[in-house]
Amino acid sequence: MYAIVKIGGHQYKVEKGDNVTVYRLEGNAGDAVEFSEVLMVSDNGSIEIGAPTVSKKVSAKIVEHLRGDKVIVFKKKRRKGYKVKNGHRQDLTTISIEAIA
Repeated sequence: MYAIVKIGGHQYKVEKGDNVTVYRLEGNAGDAVEFSEVLMVSDNGSIEIGAPTVSKKVSAKIVEHLRGDKVIVFKKKRRKGYKVKNGHRQDLTTISIEAIA
């Protein structure tokens, strides 16, 4: 059984027991979270597609909060003496899928 869930503007294919890294969620490590925007559910060959969502929910537990790898943003205009170097690290959350109900 798997489901397609919309979390933080992105769609993820999740199954029970999966660990998924998503954009930072509210809550502390160990807290339970529930996602109601389930777009599709597949169970033993039968597929239920929502228009736009299905009436099922996906429950998960927050495992940890972390930060992604640093991305360097470098801007330059040649022959003008303009150079800007910035970095960015995305805040992420790892969740563990508990159930698809």
